[in-house]
Amino acid sequence: MLLSRRVSELKASSTVAVMNRAKDLARQGVDVLSFAAGEPDFDTPERIKRAAIDALLAGQTKYMPTLGDPDTRAAIADKATRENHIPGVTPEHVGVSSGGKHALYVIYQCLFDVARPGEPQAEMVLQTPSWVSYAPLAELAGAKVVEVPTTAASSFKMSPEQLKAAISPRTRVVMLNSPSNPCGTMYSEPELRALGGVIAEAARTTAPDITVVSDEIYEKIVYGGVPHFSIGSMPEIAERVITVNGLSKAYAMTGWRVGYTITSGAAGLKFMKAMGTLQGQMTTNITSFVYPAIGIALRECASEVETMRRAFAGRAELIYSLVQKIPGLTAARPTGAFYLFPDVSAHFGRTGPDGRAIRSAQDFCESLLAVQRMACVPGEDFGGCGQNHIRLSFACSEGQIEQGMARLGEFVRALR
Repeated sequence: MLLSRRVSELKASSTVAVMNRAKDLARQGVDVLSFAAGEPDFDTPERIKRAAIDALLAGQTKYMPTLGDPDTRAAIADKATRENHIPGVTPEHVGVSSGGKHALYVIYQCLFDVARPGEPQAEMVLQTPSWVSYAPLAELAGAKVVEVPTTAASSFKMSPEQLKAAISPRTRVVMLNSPSNPCGTMYSEPELRALGGVIAEAARTTAPDITVVSDEIYEKIVYGGVPHFSIGSMPEIAERVITVNGLSKAYAMTGWRVGYTITSGAAGLKFMKAMGTLQGQMTTNITSFVYPAIGIALRECASEVETMRRAFAGRAELIYSLVQKIPGLTAARPTGAFYLFPDVSAHFGRTGPDGRAIRSAQDFCESLLAVQRMACVPGEDFGGCGQNHIRLSFACSEGQIEQGMARLGEFVRALR
């Protein structure tokens, strides 16, 4: 069997690989502490589950419209208008997909073409470190990824000057993610408005086809005193912004696979028609009896979301304070999502207790798992300076955080 080059050359998700490995060890009875999964440890709120159960029992088990039923699209449009202040959003500007990752796949396929011989390759501007799937999915659609490197010194945020320098006539997409996976930091409203100003200027001059894809899946998990701001709310670029969100993180619904896309104005309607056409050839609708649960989540579960947000805020302070006490590890203070992204490069060149030479973040994580039975994600696949970092997900109990950071500290102190 001959496999296609595009799939044969496609990188597997390192975050999924580490998460699966940790689960396999746990099934074998190994006392492994996992800090790998980007998945809340809370259960889905009861009223959300009840809405899906009631719909299932009522017989809502048939095909549904590709981009979602009218009531669900209306609930998302109302949320986008009321909470995110995105102008010109109607139910027809909304599309529901099988998770945020699927939404991004469809978006990239709609925006990029594989260049024909002699044609310039479309580009996507992507700050790094960034989530492991952005670049592979864009490249699969035919894009060239133009990386903008960031560091902990800037809380992993690109400046307007960096963005301006990265944009060219070939730029089709600027990819944004705030709060950030893997960095656990986020842009303020003034910072996003400054980036939006650069994009508006580029649209008038060098990059007339520029579009912003803004992944806001962690918008409700914020705790650093910086309110979430949707760049799609800026009227001057609203029709150039595609906002991606979903229920996985804020509502503890990762396994439900509910993502959604929000657009604005006439350009948004044109895009949503294309998205519906492509998705109609792929998955059609998501599971039919899940739709009523979406409206319940968005309209009735603010208190449950706030309870989880407060828990993540406490965990963020705990893990940050504990990591600061470990020799050689440095990290930016987390302000959103549920990740800490410490730099471990001070220990490169040393040897682990298992005899492994620590030359990279990958080596560090492999030795840590072998010695202390603690799983975390090496930073290489996040790009840029991620090669010096590891990602710690604190979507777990405070007890596990304390135990895990104790193991991490013991491991570091045992390096030679």
